Amino acid sequence: MKAYIFPGQGAQFSGMGLDLFEKSAKAQELFKKANAILGFSITDIMFEGSAEDLKQTKVTQPAVFLHSVILSKVLGEDFKPDMVAGHSLGELSALVANNTLSFEDGLKLVYKRAMAMQQACELEPSTMAAVLGLEDEIVEAVCAETEGTVVAANYNCPGQLVISGDVKAVEAACETLKERGAKRAMILPVGGAFHSPLMEPARKELAAAIENTTFNTPTCPIYQNVSTFAVTDPEEIKKNLVFQLTAPVKWTQSVQNMMQDGASSFTEVGPGKVLQGLVKKIDRKMETASASI
Repeated sequence: MKAYIFPGQGAQFSGMGLDLFEKSAKAQELFKKANAILGFSITDIMFEGSAEDLKQTKVTQPAVFLHSVILSKVLGEDFKPDMVAGHSLGELSALVANNTLSFEDGLKLVYKRAMAMQQACELEPSTMAAVLGLEDEIVEAVCAETEGTVVAANYNCPGQLVISGDVKAVEAACETLKERGAKRAMILPVGGAFHSPLMEPARKELAAAIENTTFNTPTCPIYQNVSTFAVTDPEEIKKNLVFQLTAPVKWTQSVQNMMQDGASSFTEVGPGKVLQGLVKKIDRKMETASASI
């Protein structure tokens, strides 16, 4: 069974999507449609902007989404997923790829999500940190005993977990984690505490937008960050998508469940190869590839 996976924020790079635009009339049509929906020329920033330009929240999330989704659209008959999953933002790309959402509705939700998260970040100084070389249980225990708000946010692969919360709590947790034997515990250059309780204002805003969006029955199951199991019911997909902003991304568990359900290969659709690397760390024998036209 073929699994297709979609990257999240952080996979962006200067010049992303330009090859698609130059090679495919279908891609050109979709990029132009995206510019019209967003009300600014995101293609100019994607194709010619600097890494700094691409870091703007209102650009990053739609840019990664567009690269992934447009690539899946131009693959045509070659794109036949048996199952899909996306890391954080990538979940929305996956939901367009399996026809749960239309291209237009997916892009509008991504933009709404980006702006809501940006506003939530501005309410309180917050951050995230990568923790390497410790068991999940130890990281979870340290977060629980640290004063302030800090939680396990991304279960990326065994021995690699990201924590998220207010700046002081994350810094304090990092010091304790190093004492407990972490190989590294380093603050990440992100705008705020994604996938933590500090995203609650964004969750409420996104919930309203999701409620007013049509979700169709998907053409194949999605393994969502919140539940980690195969989901095909549109109402359940909606509910999981709402809670994703304040809940952890259980990527390790999702990939393990996809393998258990028969995934024989994982193809990453979009910028970068981060997810392929994580899949290999979960099962080094698993076949992985990048989608390309």
